[in-house]
Amino acid sequence: MRLKRARPTVSVPPPLLCRWDLDKTYLRSEFDTFRSLLRTAFERAEEKVEVPGVAELIRTLKAAAERRGQPALVYFISASPPQIGNQIRRKLALDGVPYDGIVFKDQLRQLRRGKLRNLREHVGFKLAELLRGRLATAPEARELLFGDDWESDSLIYSLYADAVAGRLGADRLAPVLRRIRVDPHLVEEILALAARAVVGDAVERIFINLERRSPPAVFRLFGPRVVPTFNYFQTAAVLGADGYLDPEDLARVGRALVDRAGYTPRRLENSLGDLVRRGHLTRTAADALASSLRAAGVLSPAPPAPGRWRRIGRALGRLRHRERPAARAMPPPVQTTPLDYDAILDRLPGRGTAPAM
Repeated sequence: MRLKRARPTVSVPPPLLCRWDLDKTYLRSEFDTFRSLLRTAFERAEEKVEVPGVAELIRTLKAAAERRGQPALVYFISASPPQIGNQIRRKLALDGVPYDGIVFKDQLRQLRRGKLRNLREHVGFKLAELLRGRLATAPEARELLFGDDWESDSLIYSLYADAVAGRLGADRLAPVLRRIRVDPHLVEEILALAARAVVGDAVERIFINLERRSPPAVFRLFGPRVVPTFNYFQTAAVLGADGYLDPEDLARVGRALVDRAGYTPRRLENSLGDLVRRGHLTRTAADALASSLRAAGVLSPAPPAPGRWRRIGRALGRLRHRERPAARAMPPPVQTTPLDYDAILDRLPGRGTAPAM
């Protein structure tokens, strides 16, 4: 009898779940005043303005995952009311952005219940929606989270990441939520969801778009998992170094900023240098990315090598300044303990109010 040869098993990468905030992360929405809030609410899709490079990044991130045979899902969570949903969906369609779901905050329901404070409190709403989304996806799915420095996203995403990793049980999570003054009924719901959503370290990175130009140093207490970036080229660069994007994907994002947002090759190169100085990229990774970008014509060609005597002079200069070595980034350590959320809240305005991070 002829034996059948066993077929080799092909390992399929775990699904990649990309979760995006909407206002100030994807859209440049204005809600500093009541008038600007009303104007934003009644804007047509064609009038809404996206943050430069974000649409290109989402498209390339999903395409890169699919090239690897990895299912990639894109979801949006917005604290805006569902009444603007049609215009938001039209805007995403105009930008050619693929997405798998979008959730809005039902503000009218809060008004009917007399929960006026809940109109401005977004931590509980977003955390509950993140946990529901986690329960609806495969346990092995990996996550990338994208937010901004306006609506506490660094805090919300970090609480979520520690909760699903099992590092933040009810005994630690509940006091944090109460200190932020999340609605007590929502606290109970979040604790119940978190208890069911523990799957291990699922969140790989948390990216914070510095739309209001918060100093990056204020995010140090959140650890290396949180990466504050000044533009989406920086976000794409870290994703490229992490293996989520290929060099041609990073080139597309960089080219979109140059062609449509007034960036220059020099500004993009400075963005890479900034990531190295802040410890989010190694010098080796930045040089490799820069080399690929030069080959693609996104960055300017490298300057010619210095002459012999200039090289000697630079070497002597480095010897004289050994006490000030260049910054070097290290791979982010695995987070094994929950963050010190008391210390984080102590440093925020109002000591317990929702932070503008």
